[in-house]
Order: sequence, then C-alpha cells, then structure tokens
Amino acid sequence: MKTIFHVDMDAFFVSVEELFDPSLRGKAVVVGGRPDARGVVAAASYEARKYGVRSAMPLRTAWRLCPHAIFVEGHPERYREYSEKIYEILCEFSPKVEMASIDEACLDMTGTERLLGPPMKAAHALHESIRRRTGLNCSIGMATSRLVAKVASDQAKPNGILWVLPGLEAEFLAPLEVGKIPGIGEVTERRLRELGIRRVGDLARLDEGFLEQHFGRWGLALAGKARGLDAGAWFDQEIGGEAPPKSVSHEHTFEHDLTDAQLLEATVARLASMVARRLREHGLYARTVHLKLRYRDFTTITRSHTMGRATQIDADLVEEARRLFRTHWNQGVPVRLLGVAASGLQRQEGQLDLLDQGRRERWRRALAAADLVRDRFGESAVELGSAMGGLYRDRAHENPARRPGRGGGKRA
Repeated sequence: MKTIFHVDMDAFFVSVEELFDPSLRGKAVVVGGRPDARGVVAAASYEARKYGVRSAMPLRTAWRLCPHAIFVEGHPERYREYSEKIYEILCEFSPKVEMASIDEACLDMTGTERLLGPPMKAAHALHESIRRRTGLNCSIGMATSRLVAKVASDQAKPNGILWVLPGLEAEFLAPLEVGKIPGIGEVTERRLRELGIRRVGDLARLDEGFLEQHFGRWGLALAGKARGLDAGAWFDQEIGGEAPPKSVSHEHTFEHDLTDAQLLEATVARLASMVARRLREHGLYARTVHLKLRYRDFTTITRSHTMGRATQIDADLVEEARRLFRTHWNQGVPVRLLGVAASGLQRQEGQLDLLDQGRRERWRRALAAADLVRDRFGESAVELGSAMGGLYRDRAHENPARRPGRGGGKRA
C-alpha cells in the first residue's frame, strides 16, 4: 500500500515577502502588482483572504474588497530560490519527488518507514525541517493516493498536518463540496449542481453509467475521484514520471493599450525567447509557433505557422513570431495582450547539414551560458537585441521558468 505526502506551502509568495520585510506580518498583503493594474492576484495573506481576496482574482477586484491591503509587485527570483531550497529538503526525505508547482509537491514515501519512521513522525520531521531551514510554514496531507493527499493538505491549512488513514478515503471526502476535488472546475461543478450533486458523497453514490452518460469518459474519472482514487490527467501518472508538455506558452497583458510597433515587436521577441528557454528546460524542440493578439475591445485572434524543422533556439522562434505579428496585426489598433506559444513538440531537432549544424551548435552554447546567467540574476539579465525595450516583465503569477525538479532543475 502506498504512502503519499502532498506538501503545500502556506501563502508562499506572501510568506517569502515577509522574510525580507517583517513589517508585513499580520497584515492584509496582496502579491501581484499595483491595485490599479490589469494583472491578477498571485497570492494573498490569510488576513486578506478574510475579505474574500483569492488567487487569480483581478487586482482591481481585490482592491475593492480590501482597500487597506498592502499591494506588492512580487519578486519571482526570490520565489524560485526558496522553491529550490524546499525541493532540496524534500529530496532528503524521498527519492520520488514531483513539484506540482513552484509551491507544492508530491512525495512517494512508500518504503521509507524503516529510515524515517511511521508517516506521522516523518511528516512532523519534514514540516519542522522546512520551517527551520527556510523560515516558511507548510501544510502536509498524507494518504494512499495523491488525490486524497492533496485534498488533505488543503484541509490542513494553514500550517497543519492531516493523515487520512487507509480505508477511510471515501469517508473523508464524502462531506466535502465537489469543488474540493482537484480537476473539478467551475464549469463541471455547475453541471454537477444542476444534477443535484453538491457533496463528494453525492457523487460517489452515482452509477458510473449515469456519469458517463452526462460527462463522457470524464464521468468515469469523476467516479474514481469520488472514491479517493487517482484518476484523470496528472493523477494518472507515477510521481516523478511526468509526461512532457504538449505546448509551451507565455503571454503578457499591458498596463495600457499599445500602438507602438517597436515596443510591440520587442515584447513579441521577449515572449518568444521565454518560450525557447522553457523548451530547453524540457529538452524539447518545437515545429509550430503560435501568436495570440488581443485588441482593446477584447477581440482576440490566434495565428500559427509550422516550420520546416523543429527548434529550441531563441532567434528561430523570435523570427517566426515577429513575422506572424507583422502579418496579422491591424496596424494602429491598440493592443491589450500579446502571447507566443510553441507546439508540435518533439525530442529531436532533425537532420542538419554540416554548415547549419555548426552554426546551431554555437547558438546552443551561447544560450546555455545565457540560461545560467538568468538562473542566477533573473530572466531579464540577458536578452536578445530584438527583445530589448519590450514591456514584458516576469510576473509573480505567471508560470515560472526553471521550476525545481522540472527540466534542468538546479544548475551547478
């Protein structure tokens, strides 16, 4: 029988900010940007949450709910640094660790009892080690499945430990609202409520055929989740056995709508460069480049182009993304958002002639050195000339590059 730990850092971004500015402690704090900015909340302190402030909420909404809150831009480099410290600690407790995000992880603790003791003892040791070595608090859920462990860590917040004993998974989940189950979003929850299903116990009592009739194959996964089983998407995989992504993307919403072609093209280049960096982390090459362009009135267009050969080199992706922008931007119309994505991902670059092979190898060496500098000094420490002047900045809420345990992990 498996023993799975789910470790979730408590208000991670806020807690890191408090380490550097202790005056924030005990106050309503929102990380993500200025209250009048277009961004979203990356994290909120528990004091701010009392007023209804939540992650992914527009900053302006957060300000209306909690006008006395302290709004902080955030420091992504600090969050990555502390995430790496946490990852190193987790690896001391289990050889199977998977960072689900920058501030949460799953550990397969099966077979560690002889070394670390029973699950509760090991959990307390892990909890204390993280607090002592980072100054941060976390919540830990323990169960026989990663799904139940994740729900348990959420129920244990803040700064708690909860162990769902083997055989009690369905009983633990039954009284919870269906939205507490990972993978059930707002749309699915609304459809379930329309069918009279509000609690996980309601879901567990339904026939699989009924769920399949209303939700297709996803209905079968829902039936498994209601019983505490790992079913669907991320939960189908072994810890540490994560499948490669199907696409990689970055996008940016401007503080003010832009019509400056030079600034817009520089931002496209910066986004494409970020996508290339993420591809290198995963050891992947992309065949197709996508551009996302949203105007002031929220009209959004997406365009793509498939290249003759897969690549992970910045200059290649920048060239294709800028060509798409020049072709499809209605010049002079204010732009609200830009995004660049790569798909058609594969492990090999493809056949190269000798001259091209030499040129691309020089690019790879230069980019590897640039990535090391970015790791140490931040994403904007090194930029292509075409990306300089772009208005993109690494925001706290955006998917970070170099997540610990993902791709290259921590480099020497």
